[in-house]
Amino acid sequence: MSYDFAPLFRTAIGFDRLAQVMDTASRSAATPSYPPYDIAKTGNDSYALTMAVAGFGPEDIELVVQDNTLIVSGRVNDPQNEGEILHRGIARRAFERRFALAD
Repeated sequence: MSYDFAPLFRTAIGFDRLAQVMDTASRSAATPSYPPYDIAKTGNDSYALTMAVAGFGPEDIELVVQDNTLIVSGRVNDPQNEGEILHRGIARRAFERRFALAD
């Protein structure tokens, strides 16, 4: 569900910043942004999906096609024998992205 905050911009003098914040928050909550991905058209009916999934191995990624939807999910298993981690800069958080497939 999405809300249109455009009328607030015209009628609420002095509250335009609040309306912008609410509008931005509602859009970002509705659209997941992790992990980032690219979709390239490689032919008339073929596409290539590229996802940036740093810290995930092939065994951590699951691809499922269900009800005309491609579901890509990632879950990192417990790290094995990585040694002592001094800094963790790669998120490794679980994710699920859904892509509608063309008929």
